[in-house]
Amino acid sequence: MHARDLGQWESADPALRAWYESLMQPDVPTASCCGVADAYFCDDYGLRDGKPSCVISDDRDDASRGRPHVEIGTVIEIPPNKLKWDKGNPTGRGVVFMSRNRYVFCYVQPGGA
Repeated sequence: MHARDLGQWESADPALRAWYESLMQPDVPTASCCGVADAYFCDDYGLRDGKPSCVISDDRDDASRGRPHVEIGTVIEIPPNKLKWDKGNPTGRGVVFMSRNRYVFCYVQPGGA
């Protein structure tokens, strides 16, 4: 998997950009979680029907991030092997990284710096 740079980093905080770029998949430590074009704020993490899930809460512009739109309120199931716990999270929000067909690469819980 290769990260895409479609100009979405031009106005980004360099520290935040470095954080996004440093994230590696917890179950495939040689593979990136990808980047801002694959990242959505996904809060309200918890069990739904016995499965770890979060709810898309991202109202940021999709076009400037080069990503497909996912409706606010969409529930995303998070495979347990995709939970990321080792890099903190300077956004203060839950962040799910997923492919265009909604395969989850990583979920980073809110909190931590």
